[in-house]
Amino acid sequence: MKGDLIQSHRLCRQIARRTAKNFYYSFLTMPAAKRQALCAIYAFMRRSDDIADCTANPAVALAGLRQWRASVEAAFRSAGILSNKETGPNGQAACPAEAILPALVDTVQRYRIAPRYFLELLDGTEMDQSVTRYETFDELYRYCYRVASCVGLIVLPVFGYDEDDALAPAEACGIAFQLTNILRDVKEDAHMGRIYLPLEDLRQFGVSEDDVMSGNLTPRFRELLKFEADRAREYYRKAQPLLGMVAQDSRATLAVMIEIYGGILDKIVARDYDVFTERARLSTTEKLKIVIQNWWRYRQ
Repeated sequence: MKGDLIQSHRLCRQIARRTAKNFYYSFLTMPAAKRQALCAIYAFMRRSDDIADCTANPAVALAGLRQWRASVEAAFRSAGILSNKETGPNGQAACPAEAILPALVDTVQRYRIAPRYFLELLDGTEMDQSVTRYETFDELYRYCYRVASCVGLIVLPVFGYDEDDALAPAEACGIAFQLTNILRDVKEDAHMGRIYLPLEDLRQFGVSEDDVMSGNLTPRFRELLKFEADRAREYYRKAQPLLGMVAQDSRATLAVMIEIYGGILDKIVARDYDVFTERARLSTTEKLKIVIQNWWRYRQ
């Protein structure tokens, strides 16, 4: 059993190193035990996304996600960290135990992470199989909370915090990151038939769905994207107090995450909101510079 756990954590580290991109750079400043925990959490998110993206058929993806949920719930129940009343009645049988689950269970137990956040995250992943438009920002917020804020609330116990006052900025941090992702990925999402920009905002700025789907970047469209970027900035502002609320040895990691995602938003703004010509991203050099600067700033 111990050997299985060691192998599971090793696999999670390999997955994070290979695919985490922005997240993995932030892991580099974390103490080894916490870095291992973040890799297990990331591997869960990666597995969920891979199932969601494995096919163009939403029904097939949804069935896979529900089977994955059953496996996660079964692993949590076996470890005594999830009761039957907390699980969703989806009628799916659990798959055979997957290799990353021992590391995930170990992390949840070690850091006393509420298992419901993992299930809410899966709720958000399932939404992508059926929802392609959001009428209002309130509707979009619910989605962003599930797929991003829940991640923040999952990693918060790993970071370490003393007061529940940290929960609100952790939630805001997830919203800021997801709004940044939405702005960065307007073109890619449109190719998949999805528009995450709230339809009420499109109407407010006189932007049509056809403008989004065809990449018709009119002056009004730029104003819309500026409005959404300003909204994201407000959530970064709400998240800022979190840096002083988490444990000292986790502050550099959180700062790296905020600066990398904030840097993507900066690039979108600097390009005058042209999210169609080129996908906004930070270079490896830029990311490493952020890591080094924050490691130095928050070193103990």
